[in-house]
Amino acid sequence: MKKQSVPELFGSMVFDDREMRARLSADVYRSLRKTIDENADLEESIADAVAEEMRDWAVERGATHFTHWFQPLTGVTAEKHDSFITPSPDGGVIMEFSGKELIKGEPDASSFPSGGLRATFEARGYTAWDPTSYAFIKDHTLCIPTAFCSYAGDALDKKTPLLRSMEALNRQAKRVLKLFGKEVKYVRTSVGPEQEYFLIDRKMFEKRPDLVYTGRTLFGAMPPKGQELDDHYFGAIKPRVIAFMEELNEELWKLGILAKTEHNEVAPAQHELAPIYATTNAATDSNQLTMEIMQKVASKHGLACLLHEKPFAGVNGSGKHNNWSMATDEGANLLSPGETPHENAQFLLFLCAVIQAVDDYQDLLRLSVATAGNDHRLGANEAPPAIISVFLGDELTGILDAIKNDKPYEGTEKVTMKLGVHSLPRFSRDTTDRNRTSPFAFTGNKFEFRSLGSSNSIACCNIMLNAAVAESLRQYADRLEKAKNFEDELHDLIRETISQHERILFNGNGYGEEWVKEATEVRGLSNLKTTADAMPHLLDPKNMEILMSHKIFSESELHSRCEIMLENYCKSVNIEGHTMVDMVRKNYLPAIEENLYSLAKTTSLMKSVSEHVKCNYEITTMERLSELTDVILEKTEALEEALEALKECTDIIGTSEAVRDHVLPKMEDLRKYVDEAEMLSSEKYWPFPSYGKLLFSVY
Repeated sequence: MKKQSVPELFGSMVFDDREMRARLSADVYRSLRKTIDENADLEESIADAVAEEMRDWAVERGATHFTHWFQPLTGVTAEKHDSFITPSPDGGVIMEFSGKELIKGEPDASSFPSGGLRATFEARGYTAWDPTSYAFIKDHTLCIPTAFCSYAGDALDKKTPLLRSMEALNRQAKRVLKLFGKEVKYVRTSVGPEQEYFLIDRKMFEKRPDLVYTGRTLFGAMPPKGQELDDHYFGAIKPRVIAFMEELNEELWKLGILAKTEHNEVAPAQHELAPIYATTNAATDSNQLTMEIMQKVASKHGLACLLHEKPFAGVNGSGKHNNWSMATDEGANLLSPGETPHENAQFLLFLCAVIQAVDDYQDLLRLSVATAGNDHRLGANEAPPAIISVFLGDELTGILDAIKNDKPYEGTEKVTMKLGVHSLPRFSRDTTDRNRTSPFAFTGNKFEFRSLGSSNSIACCNIMLNAAVAESLRQYADRLEKAKNFEDELHDLIRETISQHERILFNGNGYGEEWVKEATEVRGLSNLKTTADAMPHLLDPKNMEILMSHKIFSESELHSRCEIMLENYCKSVNIEGHTMVDMVRKNYLPAIEENLYSLAKTTSLMKSVSEHVKCNYEITTMERLSELTDVILEKTEALEEALEALKECTDIIGTSEAVRDHVLPKMEDLRKYVDEAEMLSSEKYWPFPSYGKLLFSVY
């Protein structure tokens, strides 16, 4: 059978614009496009026509069921399958799917996180078709992307607030563009989320209870080699991994996911996949699918795909770089500086809007990426610090300084790179370098928000980013619409914004201790190190005001999100703590005891043969392992007490603080001594695969 080419394969399992244009009547297609592009109301007759063609298309491709595919506040996707079959009078069945079934579903909402929005006995929930994200086929099921809400209309998902935030930014950006004489249908944010992940041997994964239960190793001594040589980064991809990547690409391309770049990352067993830009809503759906498919394909190749932010101590963790920009329906990128950015007033105003947004709402951006896993990653091994700052590079920084000081910008000359070999081409050097330590960096025509963790939905950070930029643009539009002289007011606005928010701009080393001191003590930037520190700021009056005024969240939805995220943090750490206790009591202590018995037996036997035998190795190892056994038991009991004490906490903020201050330090303390015991113990007795085997077995 002839293998399909990539153009033939791409989108073959998606009811995309090509299929809609080919299958729908001109009137139906035009009406549906108006709904997608302009947020126009969808007529029921249009939904019926779309449903009929969508069903026929899906059945032709082997689909037997349909599902409203949604993203509850669990962080993963959810789906309830219904078959297309309906009884026919002759005793057979027919395949039916109505507009009503397309538009609305009624999944049970009682078992999903609601943060107090719903009582357990209040079960009814609704899913509503999101026509801005294409339907697709997965595992013989037609998946219809939907929003998810409660019986009372409260958003119980990540998609609904994301769509609201996109509309908020659209409204305010159109107001600003109108002042520049530009009438556009819409302004949409676009995202290209780079996805980092680890691949390890599945058999070894299954032998590690910590990986199975929590997604990360809770114990493990570093192997002789880690990432010191930087030889894995961009290195030749090994055959087993290449096979995985090839199948992954094919599965993603079938679903219309624009998988573009693949390579080895810095840490052993770490890799990255990067897609081409897509509208934020579609990119969010695609990234959720990407994570699911990564794990399925890995399993088929005898691998386990780890998406935890810090699955291994001592080497790089995994992030998800959120490349964000704004564009009009005509394809104009509002963050593209052009050849002469210092003369591009529209670009400078939108640039200022982002700078102000990051400064005014740095706490919202920080809490949007706050999870128990990401707390381990931020601030180390090439992950950005918890302090939010903006990197602009030399050229843009120079332009803004010139505007602030009301001086002409002298510009920078393009430098031709000469590599000393005549046969190599010459090329112009970029006007600025990259900064790997910056959480929020301008990279030419977009901003790269690098703080997001690898397992997170990208919805959360984009909701906050869209909302914050929408608020900056609202303030600008309010002011400029009243201006007597637009150009003078625009110049003053840009200059004032630069002066008021330059504290957030930083082009230096984000890892240096001197930056932490300067950022917090001199500049007054926030340093919210953990989820317990960050998440309560969601309910700060200024943050609630912006999110409610732009109709992105209601007050009750905000309170529910704060509770759900903190609850998730506490539950995740609680599971980790109990897993540690379980592994120590059932595996590590018995293993050390068995090793001690072997050493004692060997020593006794050797001494019985000759009293001159010193047995230095056996005796010193026995003495230290015996000491460690007592310490490990003591530390385990202390952890058990801390976990038990969590039950006495009466509110979620207090519980999160107890997790941060008491449970996590005791977990780290216990790990230290178990890892030392691993270094002293014989591999024969150690119960679980070592870091060396986990990180290098695939290769």
